[in-house]
Amino acid sequence: MRIAPGPGIGHERVRMTGREIKEVLDRAGVLPSKQLGQNFLIDPNMARWIVSQLEITEDDAVVEVGPGTGSLTEQLLGRVRKIILIEFDARLAAALAERFRDDPSVEVHHADGAKFDGRKLFKHRPLKFLGNLPYSSGGAILKNLLSRPHPFERAVVMLQKEVIERLAAKPGDGRNYGILSLRTQVDWEVDIGRTVPPEAFHPRPTIDSSVAVLRPRRSGLPAFDHRLFDELIRRGFAQRRKQLKKQLPDGIAWEQAAEAIGVTATARAEELSLAQWVELTRFCDPHPLKDLPQKSGEIFDVVDEHDEVVCRKTRGEVHAQKLLHRAVHVFVFNKRGDLLLQQRSMFKDAHPGVWDSSVSGHLDAGEDYLPAAVRELEEEMGIRTDEAPEEIARIAACEATGWEHVRLYRTRHSGSVKFPAAEVEAAAWFPVVELTAWIRSRPEDFASGFIECWNAYLKTPDASPAP
Repeated sequence: MRIAPGPGIGHERVRMTGREIKEVLDRAGVLPSKQLGQNFLIDPNMARWIVSQLEITEDDAVVEVGPGTGSLTEQLLGRVRKIILIEFDARLAAALAERFRDDPSVEVHHADGAKFDGRKLFKHRPLKFLGNLPYSSGGAILKNLLSRPHPFERAVVMLQKEVIERLAAKPGDGRNYGILSLRTQVDWEVDIGRTVPPEAFHPRPTIDSSVAVLRPRRSGLPAFDHRLFDELIRRGFAQRRKQLKKQLPDGIAWEQAAEAIGVTATARAEELSLAQWVELTRFCDPHPLKDLPQKSGEIFDVVDEHDEVVCRKTRGEVHAQKLLHRAVHVFVFNKRGDLLLQQRSMFKDAHPGVWDSSVSGHLDAGEDYLPAAVRELEEEMGIRTDEAPEEIARIAACEATGWEHVRLYRTRHSGSVKFPAAEVEAAAWFPVVELTAWIRSRPEDFASGFIECWNAYLKTPDASPAP
C-alpha cells in the first residue's frame, strides 16, 4: 500500500527556509559530516507534509530523532503536548536547547538514538515517533526504539529510498525482501509515501530519500515467540540462496514443517511470507503453553471474605459470577533493582495488552500460595529459583484485584527469561524511578491488580523509594 501525497497541514506560516537552516548551522559551527550521515532538510513544504503524516493531536507527545536544525520540530510547536528531541551532535543539541529554553513543552537530549534508553519514553504516552534519520545509523535507531516492546502509536521516518523499500518489501521483491523487512513488518504495517529528491537537503546527497508511515500491527497474526522468530529469519537469510531446510536448527522436522506452512521442501527463505514465517516459528516452538492463553475449564477454589474455601468451580464460572478466589503475584527484581514487567497477551480474557506484574496467576484447586508462586515463575517466565520467593504483602479480594485474594511475593533474578507467547506479549526490565513516573502519568496502561500490588509494595519497609 502506498500513501498518497497530501496537501500539507493547515495554512500556518512556513518557519524555516533553506537559507535560515544554513545560518543555524553556521552559528552552531557545524560543517555537515558525511560520516555522521548529516543531510539537513531545507524544503519547508516537504517538512510540513512529513509532519502532517503523523496525524498529531493536542494530546500527543512526539519523539523526534535527529532533529538537526529543527526544521521538522518547528512544524510541531504549539500543536502537541510535548516534544522530545534526541540529537547526536553535541553542537546541534546545545543550539536546540538554547533555542527552546523558554518552551517547557520541548525537552532536548544530547544522545545517540541507536542507544537511547527507550524505557524513559513510556511515561509520555500517547506518543508518536518522527525521524529524518541519518543514513549511517537509521537501521540501528529503528531497531533500538521501534522494536517491541515500544511505546509508540505511529511513526514517520525518512531514510534513503532503498532502505524504505526494504522496510515494505514482500516475497518476490528480490534482495529488498529480507531480515529488515520481516523485523519491521512483524510489528508494523508499512506504507511508503513521497520520494524526497536530493535538492531538498543540504548538503545534497547522491541518492533519493523516501518517507514511510508505520502503524502498529494490531491483528492478523497468531501468538508466537518473537525471539525464536528472529533467530529463524537470521538463520534463513544468512545464505539467501541455500534451501531453508539447510539453515534451520537441528531437530526440526522440515518436511512436516513445510507441509504445515504451505511451501515446498526446497523453499528458500525469500519465498516465505510473513505469515508463513510466523507459522514456521510456531511449528518450531517447543513451549507446552504456546497455544493456551487460558483454559476456561480449570478448577479453582472458591473462597469467602476470610479466604476460607467454600466450594470449587471452573475458571469460566468463577469469572462470570465474580466469585472470590485466590491468586499470586511475584515481583522479580534484577541486580540493578529494575523490576521485570510483562505485557499481557492480546489473547487473554482479562486485561489484554496491558502491563502487569512480573508473574501472576491463579491457584489451582487445593494448591497453596507459595507453591503456586514457584510454579508460575517457571511457567510464565522460565525462572527457577534456589530460594523460595519472599511473601511481602497480602491483599484482600476486591473489584480491583478481579475478586482475588492476592499474596504478593518478591524474588531476584538477573538471567534471561522465556515466556509462552499465548500468555505474554512482551517482557522488559524497568527502573523503579521510570516505572513510578509511568504509573503516575498513565495508570490505564496497567492491570488494576498490578496497581494494587504496586501500592502494597510501596508500603513495605525496604521498597525502593519513589522519586
